[in-house]
Amino acid sequence: MLKKVWFQLHWLFGISAGLVLALMGVTGATLSFQDELLRAFNPSSLTVARQATGVLPLDELVRRVEAAEPGRRIAFIEARLDDDSAAHLFYTPPPGQRRGESRYVDPYTGSLLPAPRGEGFLLFVMQLHRFLAMGDAGRQVTGACTLILLYLCLSGLYLRWPRKALNWRAWLTVDWRKKGRAFNWDLHAVAGTWCLAFYLLATLTGLFWSYDWYRGALFHLLGDAAAGEQRHGPPGGKPGKPGRPGETPDAPPPPVDYAAIWNSLRNAGGAHLVGYNLRLPPVAGQPANLAYLLDDAAHERAFNTLSLDPASGKVLAEKHFRHQPLGQRLLDSVYALHVGSYFGLPGRILMCLASLSMPLFFVTGWLLYLDRRRKQRGVAAARSGLLSDGGNDAWLIGYASQSGFAEQLAWQSAGQLQAAGHAVRVEPLARLDRASLEQTRKALFVVSTFGDGEAPDSARGFERRLLGQALGLAHLRFALLALGDRQYSAFCGFGRRLRDWLQGQGAEPLFDGVDVDNGDAAALHDWRQRLAHLSGGGVPQAPAAAAYEGWRLAARTHLNPGSQGLPTYLLRLQAPAGSQADWRAGDLVEILACHPRERVERFLARLGQDGTAPVSLDGSRMTLGEALGGRELPGSLEHLVGLHPQALLDALAPLAARQYSIASLPSDGTLELIVRQERRADGQLGVASGWLTAYLALDGSLALRVRRNAGFHLPALPQPLILIGNGTGLAALRALLRASIGAGCQRNWLLFGERNRAHDFYCAEELQAALAAGDLQCLDLAFSRDQAERRYVQDLLRERAAQLREWLAQGAVLYVCGSLQGMAEGVDRVLREVLGEAAVEALLDSGRYRRDLY
Repeated sequence: MLKKVWFQLHWLFGISAGLVLALMGVTGATLSFQDELLRAFNPSSLTVARQATGVLPLDELVRRVEAAEPGRRIAFIEARLDDDSAAHLFYTPPPGQRRGESRYVDPYTGSLLPAPRGEGFLLFVMQLHRFLAMGDAGRQVTGACTLILLYLCLSGLYLRWPRKALNWRAWLTVDWRKKGRAFNWDLHAVAGTWCLAFYLLATLTGLFWSYDWYRGALFHLLGDAAAGEQRHGPPGGKPGKPGRPGETPDAPPPPVDYAAIWNSLRNAGGAHLVGYNLRLPPVAGQPANLAYLLDDAAHERAFNTLSLDPASGKVLAEKHFRHQPLGQRLLDSVYALHVGSYFGLPGRILMCLASLSMPLFFVTGWLLYLDRRRKQRGVAAARSGLLSDGGNDAWLIGYASQSGFAEQLAWQSAGQLQAAGHAVRVEPLARLDRASLEQTRKALFVVSTFGDGEAPDSARGFERRLLGQALGLAHLRFALLALGDRQYSAFCGFGRRLRDWLQGQGAEPLFDGVDVDNGDAAALHDWRQRLAHLSGGGVPQAPAAAAYEGWRLAARTHLNPGSQGLPTYLLRLQAPAGSQADWRAGDLVEILACHPRERVERFLARLGQDGTAPVSLDGSRMTLGEALGGRELPGSLEHLVGLHPQALLDALAPLAARQYSIASLPSDGTLELIVRQERRADGQLGVASGWLTAYLALDGSLALRVRRNAGFHLPALPQPLILIGNGTGLAALRALLRASIGAGCQRNWLLFGERNRAHDFYCAEELQAALAAGDLQCLDLAFSRDQAERRYVQDLLRERAAQLREWLAQGAVLYVCGSLQGMAEGVDRVLREVLGEAAVEALLDSGRYRRDLY
């Protein structure tokens, strides 16, 4: 819960203050090299020829300047003694004004230099950086944004803290192979780590100029001077040099002995003097402040200072930077720390680059926010109309779905009733209780059967609570659509049990129930017709199923060479041009497989048929051999002997589509599958697995479409994930893990099992990298053949019972993917042993225990 609060505040502050922070970053980067920029654009104004005789003494320099512009008095002068920089001076401003005119002077000749271009622009940039060019109101905004940046730094560090904190790769490397949201999050987090120290330094020093209370606290903590700004800059504040002077008082100026001041400066600095700046008091009776820099100074702001009597040059007070306590030295170095020059030229460059990176966080943060909003809108749209009318006269549409198909049909049925003017409310069976059923007068139930007659995971609690009870439902009229698979003996078992129970409680069926085998289109059309007759509306056109597209096999990688088990492959499939296919982690694909040519030829030879004979299939002309590639080829041929080619084709059922879990995300650029070869009793490869892993050539085309599997999607909000699977079940878990990481969630735990670690550790490098980066917090492996006693995933789960309880207490969602027989049954048994029956059923009811099994 605490982490969720930190996350919500992080993105809220980020998107609200991000634009201002981006502006402050760009302007700050510009100001960090303002002197170099001015000199680059004004070589004739700011660069002078060095002379062997050295710079003019202060008194001579001032005499020549005042002679060139008589009647004007100097208030501030800054000069270097060891380079080709122009000296900079400010004249005393007229009475009542805050800022005097600025001029540049050749310190070797005293000649006035042309006014540089761009100084006003840099002054404006400084105003933007500090005040958004809005005065004190802007200063409050930039100050608040600086505090927000401090929070963003600390919360970002907390939110991305990797499990292996000492692994530098986890902190500092970007995975450039990622795309979309995953890449944006990776770039946001890693770049933030690179910039973290610079941003913390910038915020902790920037607040010095934002808030008096902060500045006072620093002086109280670090120094013994009175709280206030340290000024070594000119009146009015040169860009990059702090200073907020008051108006010049209307009083006589003090007499100034420049020669005496120069002598005091030379005596103090000696042969090591390299630069100075002199600030003269506006009125008599106040000391002059002289700051000078030595050639061994720690940085360009490590000034030694003299307080002088301007009339005699007598030293009233002296302070050496090196002799100050550490706290005072830090206070005197606030500006140098802020721009990075405290650490020399490398520090300035790095601080400049970090400042220029600030817009990156604004852009990637917004992209992540918009992606999250888009997904939330998708969830809201999918649930629009839920409980739109809770009255007793509203139709209740209850659904129980394992893969999401029953839920989809329930919403379509609700839409058909609404179109006919009926009020509806859509509910999963898990939310229905005795009271809601007893208050309902009209209901539709759309339910699927899982496995051999079982209720879907989400409806098991409903069956346990209600189907064994006696309810008075004589007032209820209902219709039921049951989904199942005839290959199981208990076809539509749960739907039929629900129908029998409802009738046993006195409920009256509106019409005979409709049983659907594997999404049979004719049965679903019959259901829509019955609803149309019942509601008085028209029969809606059946939603067009996603069309199969011709995808290209771009790559096929053998994942387990040398394994004791059957070969397993990672397939990379490339979408055709213009494809609109999209999917989410947990979704499936349906693939129309083909028999290899050799198998078709053997079948034809047994029948004595000619494979080149022309036939018609779905309106297209082709040879019999080509058409039989997509037909079931039975072992028994008695009923097929003697048929002519077209009759033979018509007598054979089409090959059923094969489903596989998707192992990648759309942002990865390809659709990936993990497929294990299967061998039939006669030694031949299975139809689909053999075709995908052996017979289909690279760059060959296969017919594919994506199928939604809503029951195995990630939760709407980031939650810890416990991913459990074996074998090729890793495919869906891999996609879920990638999606979770892309959503910024690092609380991920994978338990995976196979035969031998040396051969069957699929995607090992990828998983180990995620573990090292802290994106996968726990990785537990069970390789059953690597020790004398067989050890499976369910054994790992039992050993990690305490950790399991802890994660579930923190809101984790369980995902189980793999074989139904053995692994899934064992995992379910251990969960009930460790957590208790009631807790497991509660997880199922709440959707925190999700299974995708085969």
